[in-house]
Amino acid sequence: MGKKQNKISLTGHACGGRVIRTTGGAYEVRRADGQVITCMVKGNFRIKGIRTTNPVAVGDMVTAVQATDHIWYITNIEPRRNYIIRRASNLSKESHILAANIDKAFLVVTLREPEVPLTFIDRFLATAEAYRIPTSIILNKADRLEPDDKELVDAFSYLYQSIGCPVLTVSAVTGLGLDALRDATKDNISLLAGNSGVGKSTLINALIPGANLRTGEISDLYHTGTHTTTFSEMLQLPYGGEIIDIPGVRSFGTIDFTVEDTSHFFPEIFRESHKCKYSDCRHVNEPGCAVLEAVADHRIAQSRYASYLSILDEVKAGSADKYRKPF
Repeated sequence: MGKKQNKISLTGHACGGRVIRTTGGAYEVRRADGQVITCMVKGNFRIKGIRTTNPVAVGDMVTAVQATDHIWYITNIEPRRNYIIRRASNLSKESHILAANIDKAFLVVTLREPEVPLTFIDRFLATAEAYRIPTSIILNKADRLEPDDKELVDAFSYLYQSIGCPVLTVSAVTGLGLDALRDATKDNISLLAGNSGVGKSTLINALIPGANLRTGEISDLYHTGTHTTTFSEMLQLPYGGEIIDIPGVRSFGTIDFTVEDTSHFFPEIFRESHKCKYSDCRHVNEPGCAVLEAVADHRIAQSRYASYLSILDEVKAGSADKYRKPF
């Protein structure tokens, strides 16, 4: 017979802190005294009511206990004031929490190399709206745009600024817009998200001298980026505040949406919906629909309306499973 293993006891020293890095099954937690400790979680550790691939996320405030095996274990997560979540994959019924306790989110996009789909942008913005996270768009790689692209840039900026989403035109190469980005992120916990290849790591290297994050090249065949960030990490900004860097996201499946509330997360659609003939209007083909009229009159962009319909179809098909909301 083999030797009987000693049972691990979680009755040792306890401390609180914020999760600043996740690498597979290990979590780095920064304590109040500034010390960073590496923690694990028990295999059965889950948050009641939320089925996710990662029970602990960067930004979480946690309690950790040093066990008799000298390893720190996360034993509790404080209630999150918000978080941003997406479907783990197109075929998955589980969700993935990108980050928690965020002051602002910044979605990095590019119009060239790679071209970020508007549907991806709209899905991210709708999810951030659902979780009450103020979001701005960073239009990056401005140095690669041609003079003929000015009309496209102006139209893109007008589209999103007209719905209340600030757009910052930035170039980490020339420095364009970096001062405005520093002002926007100063003294906040900010999430930086986007497709692979949009230049998130290059931006962070520009904001944090010495960060030396690895950057990747764009695929010549598919005009898409390669993953250079393989884990989520919170980095301290030298001018005050912190920024959360996450791996590039190729798609954005929505979570927690229902047929009834999907339109609430598109501000311009929600605004027009108050004028609809029927209070339960879904804005698809109902008579007296003010939203359809606004689309026909170009007061609501066709691309935004198409994104709304794509999410609504997903919800109706039952692929947008319902989870407990944090609010």
